Amino acid sequence: MNRAAQQHLTIWTGILVGLGCAIALSALHHQVQAMPLLATTAPEVSTIAQINWFEAIVLGMVQGLTEFIPISSTAHLKVVPVALGWGDPGITFTAVIQLGSIGAVLWYFWQDIADLALGSFRAIKQRDWQAQEFRISLGIAVGTLPIVFFGLLLKALVPDLDESPIRSLPAIAIASIVMALLLALAEKIGPRTRNFNKLTMLDGINMGLAQSLALIPGVSRSGSTITAGLFMGLERATAARFSFLLGIPAITLAGLVQLKTDVLDAGVDATAWLPLLIGTISSAFFSYLAIAWLIKYLQKQDTWVFVWYRLVFGVIILAAVGLKWL
Repeated sequence: MNRAAQQHLTIWTGILVGLGCAIALSALHHQVQAMPLLATTAPEVSTIAQINWFEAIVLGMVQGLTEFIPISSTAHLKVVPVALGWGDPGITFTAVIQLGSIGAVLWYFWQDIADLALGSFRAIKQRDWQAQEFRISLGIAVGTLPIVFFGLLLKALVPDLDESPIRSLPAIAIASIVMALLLALAEKIGPRTRNFNKLTMLDGINMGLAQSLALIPGVSRSGSTITAGLFMGLERATAARFSFLLGIPAITLAGLVQLKTDVLDAGVDATAWLPLLIGTISSAFFSYLAIAWLIKYLQKQDTWVFVWYRLVFGVIILAAVGLKWL
């Protein structure tokens, strides 16, 4: 088996193990929910109108700082407000303020996006299907399909996702720990020999499949894609950069769908718009800071700090739930 085949086998093994562990353990939690150890009473899901301006700023900050750092924004947006006694802000608020993160990505990577768009247009005009810009753009487009497909499937199978066991604190903790172990493995065995100029369409497809794991709260979209990138032999900063570009369609679609279905179509009260606006602006500001910091950090440093953070984060949540602190 050649090196490329070994890399693809490794990433697929990691993806399947991570997905299997997270789903299996989430199902296990569902079965033992009635046990006293896990029978905790968390605050009810908040409506958007109940979120005040200070909470919106803090939640936007949490979203911005954790969306692109591989530690799971969904997990922190669930745990932090619950720990502070504010209640779960819910999927709608979480998804809509992600649009601020998209604004930050577009701002930071505007030149990369422009180069890919112009290069793809030129390649299509010249029928140069081997042009790198075209192949990367096609990889991003095709790589977005898995998370769209599995997202729609999850929404159909789990209508009340806000209250489902998959968003419970123990499930989030377990997903965080499992992904920490996979990131550690990727850091340990990933060859890290390829830069941004060596990306292929297949990289986009593989990263897109890994990105679909982020539908499980606690996995982290950036965490799963950066982990996949390391398994595929990308340099750390390249894996992060490509992860951010790949996330643009997925996060934008999620935010716009939730905005339309749960805010515009539902005709929410006018008071709900203020926390959404504040949260989105806060998210954009802190997302930009997080992107700039992480790209610079990964140019010289490894990812072990995120591995240990995720492990500690997951263990603390499990302990807090077990001790009925949460």
